[in-house]
Amino acid sequence: MRTLAITQNITLDGVIDMTENWHNVSATVADGADEQVAVLQQQAAASDAFLVGRQTFTDMRGYWPHVEDDQTGNTAHLNQVAKYVVSSTLTDPEWENSTILRGLDEVRKLKDQPGADIVVTGSIQLTHALIEADLVDEYRLFVFPAIVGHGGRLFEGTIDVPSLRLQESRAFPTGVVLNVYEVQR
Repeated sequence: MRTLAITQNITLDGVIDMTENWHNVSATVADGADEQVAVLQQQAAASDAFLVGRQTFTDMRGYWPHVEDDQTGNTAHLNQVAKYVVSSTLTDPEWENSTILRGLDEVRKLKDQPGADIVVTGSIQLTHALIEADLVDEYRLFVFPAIVGHGGRLFEGTIDVPSLRLQESRAFPTGVVLNVYEVQR
């Protein structure tokens, strides 16, 4: 079975909603930003599927295919990786290598297929649904040194938080800390 990994930028108080500008806190710190990019590139290389909800997908589809001179490698990765969008309304993905999934049963089937990691980022509603359905195997949390106080959180409401085991913790000179947790079943 493939690993389904939630990769999120998150604040100290658990916010993953990026309506505020908190995720650019480290952008002003040049030293060490390349280390973060290198880790993201390693995670991308270990995956062959990118899973998102409709809103995140349409936002990304309108941006990434048009980016030129991207030093991070995000553009190349996103344009070539198999992209899966969970949507009940989308009819044509309009982005190369993209497939529409109609629900979590199709996500389960995707996990059962041979392949590398499936990475989910953004997509707050989908992330919550995946957690509630016990489909998440790993959390890769880039914790930013910011407190927002409001906004969508990774764990909120009636979500049963799974038992987690820390696999890795790494601090970057930018002030961001990567914590990787494996879900214990």
